[in-house]
Amino acid sequence: MGSRSNIHLAYIAGFLDGDGSLMLQIKKRKDGNKSKFRFMPTICFYQDTRHEKNLYWIRDVLKIGYLSKRNDGMTELRINGYKQVRDILQSLSPHIKFKKIQADALKKACDILLKTELKLLNKIQLTKIVDLILVIQSENYVTKKKKTKSELCQILNLTP
Repeated sequence: MGSRSNIHLAYIAGFLDGDGSLMLQIKKRKDGNKSKFRFMPTICFYQDTRHEKNLYWIRDVLKIGYLSKRNDGMTELRINGYKQVRDILQSLSPHIKFKKIQADALKKACDILLKTELKLLNKIQLTKIVDLILVIQSENYVTKKKKTKSELCQILNLTP
């Protein structure tokens, strides 16, 4: 990778540290799939819509993501997918400073989810993912109520 690419990745990592978030959500499935839930890892960058061109630049450099305008004057660039999120975090990792703990936890969760099909995840793997979600949540600034470990375990049917 050339020095120009390295500079771009350092800039994007700085943007993530300041105006981004890392999430691992449990989404309920409504499509009749055997599994009643799915995991959704997300890298999200936020910017005032007046300056959204920066988000287009990030999308062009990373070659992935979709943009959406919110009703509050903000634009988001979202990147989802186990492999995509893991690979991007791997590229940005040497430059991430403030969100290092979340990035490492999200990478670990994506590794687990890439290695084993969702319906084949065992109790130990699911419990590890719950623990990683809690690490990410504890490091994030969120306005919504965070789910507790027992709530997450209940969603995943890990309660006795």
